[in-house]
Amino acid sequence: MSQYGRILAFLILVLPVTVFANTLPDFTSIVQKYGNAVVNISTTQTIREQGIPEFNFPEGDPFAQLFKQLIPPEMNQPHNVTERSLGSGFIISPDGYILTNAHVVDGADSIVVKLTDRRQFKGKLIGEDKRTDVALVKINAKNLPTVKIGNPATLKPGQWVVAIGAPFGFDNSVTAGVVSALGRSLPDDNYVPFIQTDVPINPGNSGGPLFNLDGEVVGINSQIYSKTGGYMGLSFAIPIDVALNVSQQLRQYGKASHGKLGVGIQEVTPELAQSFGLAQSRGALVSSVDPHGPAAKAGIKVSDIILSYNGHNIRDATDLPRLVGDTRPGTKVSVGLWRHGHQLNVEVTVGALSSGNAPSPAVQKAAKVDRLGLAVRILTKDERQKLNIKHGVVVVRVKGIAANVGIEAGDVILAINNTSISNVEMFNQLVAKAAPGKNIALLIMRGNTSIYVPLEVPGH
Repeated sequence: MSQYGRILAFLILVLPVTVFANTLPDFTSIVQKYGNAVVNISTTQTIREQGIPEFNFPEGDPFAQLFKQLIPPEMNQPHNVTERSLGSGFIISPDGYILTNAHVVDGADSIVVKLTDRRQFKGKLIGEDKRTDVALVKINAKNLPTVKIGNPATLKPGQWVVAIGAPFGFDNSVTAGVVSALGRSLPDDNYVPFIQTDVPINPGNSGGPLFNLDGEVVGINSQIYSKTGGYMGLSFAIPIDVALNVSQQLRQYGKASHGKLGVGIQEVTPELAQSFGLAQSRGALVSSVDPHGPAAKAGIKVSDIILSYNGHNIRDATDLPRLVGDTRPGTKVSVGLWRHGHQLNVEVTVGALSSGNAPSPAVQKAAKVDRLGLAVRILTKDERQKLNIKHGVVVVRVKGIAANVGIEAGDVILAINNTSISNVEMFNQLVAKAAPGKNIALLIMRGNTSIYVPLEVPGH
């Protein structure tokens, strides 16, 4: 074989091994160094059940008495049922403070923490925050092994991460994968910028740590996205900085508080940006304002676009709830707005998070359809009182482009772009004046939610 042939053969045999070795990391040092700081958490909860429900037999049915005789009396009496669950956690201080998920310990009558050296301790729940799914547990022990805390901001999609936990009760199981995405928002969970990974996570992994390759905890494994109830490649972890912020509040106050602006917001699409004269689709569009909330007191209005909060630019609407939620109630912050084509700043004293509901609008039959495919009527006095609004018109018939974008009969139209709608005549005039081919934004109220819907105006 020629010298060239020998070199080529060497590269063929060695290079793939070298590349493979450089691609897949070795996690043994992480597990050996920090695996003993990961704990198994088991809980029990006693639930009062009311026995077998009564069956309504027809009068005189011969099976009614037989059925009663077949059921032992003790089965038809209220009785206690004990439920057990398993999860994971990790030690963050040598004196026994442990981080886990709120859903792991929620409602527990007893908490048992098991260490890797098989010692077991009774756990005390210091506090839990269901909104972020973080809980802090304390055990009476000293000189415990602890994890090393990292910085989730340094993570990048594609980086390797490792999870240690107790899936299905198998203590100290190790799984690995990569970071799939950062800052994920999940439905009804806008206060946590989740780390998305493809690390295999299963029941029992909840509350366990997510490590980077430096052996630092960057998150708490919290939940999966699944259509089967099992792992399907989508796992979500709470960033450790979010969890520590909550745990400090739990340790100091026994509960966590979150800031509130008192606004409903939505994403600014390119169509909505054009409707409001904003050159770029960014920020959070205000679609509703609590009349008694902090935003209303500061002068923030429906159709304002929030561009910044306390010095932080708002790129996506999902950025805002996280920033507000991390703000202590009572703090004064500067909020940058886009209003009527101009930027301005207002100072808001952040309130404490709460929620409220509004009744659904009434639906009636109806009238002539306009160029958008809408027929509307004025709100009655009773409807305005029930909905707690002072203006708007009700959609009574919908077709065409309005139907295509999801507007429905019974929706209340509160505004077009920046202009509030006080009556049907005003609505018709604004629709008639809208330039063909341009986008306008209708502020729609449905139930207790308000949202801007963009529509491209058709030709006359």
